Amino acid sequence: MSRLYVLDVPENEGVVKVASADRAVTVDRVGPYFRFSADGDIEIDRRATGCRHAVWYSAVAGLEGSKIVQHDKNALRVVAR
Repeated sequence: MSRLYVLDVPENEGVVKVASADRAVTVDRVGPYFRFSADGDIEIDRRATGCRHAVWYSAVAGLEGSKIVQHDKNALRVVAR
């Protein structure tokens, strides 16, 4: 399972909205974080989030049993280890 944590701050709202729209991704809360979980890969398109680059590159707060295989100006992709 892929798991990604994003801090619950207004700047990350676009990331949470895009992840929530993906039926393969479950979004819930753990303390001050949103946790994105999926049986497969988690992929988020940066342009769809509306995030500027500085926010985009600082959005990831943590991973659980996963690794980032893409985090560039186009997308963030997290896979299970």
